Amino acid sequence: MVMVFWGSIAVILYTYLGYPLIVYLISLFYRQPVKRSYPYPTVTIVMAVYNEEKNIERKMQSLLELDYPSSRVEILIGSDGSTDNTHQILSRYTNERIKLYCQANRQGKPCTLNMLAKQAQGELLVFTDARQRLDKSSIDELVKNFADPKVGSVSAELYFEADRNKTAQGMGIYWNYEKLIRKYESRTGSMMGATGALYAIRRDLFPELPQDLILDDVYIPMKIVERGYRTIFDKKAKLYDRYSVNPREEFSRKCRTLAGNYQLITYLPWLLNPFKNKISWQFISHKFLRLMVPFLMIILFTSTLFLAQAQFYKTALFIQSIFYGLALIGGVVKIKNSLIDIPHMFCVMNFAALIGCYRFLSHKQAILWEKTA
Repeated sequence: MVMVFWGSIAVILYTYLGYPLIVYLISLFYRQPVKRSYPYPTVTIVMAVYNEEKNIERKMQSLLELDYPSSRVEILIGSDGSTDNTHQILSRYTNERIKLYCQANRQGKPCTLNMLAKQAQGELLVFTDARQRLDKSSIDELVKNFADPKVGSVSAELYFEADRNKTAQGMGIYWNYEKLIRKYESRTGSMMGATGALYAIRRDLFPELPQDLILDDVYIPMKIVERGYRTIFDKKAKLYDRYSVNPREEFSRKCRTLAGNYQLITYLPWLLNPFKNKISWQFISHKFLRLMVPFLMIILFTSTLFLAQAQFYKTALFIQSIFYGLALIGGVVKIKNSLIDIPHMFCVMNFAALIGCYRFLSHKQAILWEKTA
């Protein structure tokens, strides 16, 4: 039981502290610089939407204000069975370079992206979502990285605009932590996926997506890595989003993402094989072990109960109880305090991983995303 206790602690600490520290230290001594300078290749901006009448006008204005030669940009939008005014709003923008494809029945984002990719003419595909506002220079900054022949996918940096709600506080802490890891991974080789709200790939590297795929923004970059290219992060390419004011929506989104990570392993098992995947260590450390942490937390707490006769383990049990108590307080009390927010967010994320595992194994994770706000 002692070995179980210490083994659980070791893996949890490695996953959330050890791996980020190691990849940071590696990035200090081993960097793979990217050759940047690409004189305006043709790009196709691809966007799948569903019932986005609240966001689509703002998004289209953002796309029209980009500092990129309009003659080099094609915009393809696929409306996946929208039932609100999305079609009507978008129809006002259509012209020779902005094309709208309306599907009467919902088929899911993967099917919509497959369809749009086949229609694309640009050298590069740029994927974006309806909610986020792009910085004017974002596309220009993204495509400069493709001057490097080793680069196959480039991800932008997402910034959250100011918000004072408690969900935003916790998500801000998590997102800043996640961006640091992605930056260090990118410096040394490839990051584990992409910022789904804005990333670009070489068009000829686009893989046909399975119809039930949940995480296209991880599947596509990892398939590109499989073909020997890098998938990198560029902080100069910026876009902006708003925090969800609905904690339930944010939690559902996270459960969906983590269920998608389980699915990803079944679709791409080679990611765990160091003989077939040169970044298997990073994938196991960044993605796979995070799926294991909630189970390790349960094992750790249970093993501590069995060992609590000794004073050291009584103290360990007390510390864990305080940690979980703060997490519970964070779910009830609307106070901005890192001492509360960090345990709360950590426990919420790992509970979401448990729910994601259940949904994946029981086939109860819906492929179609249902908007709740």
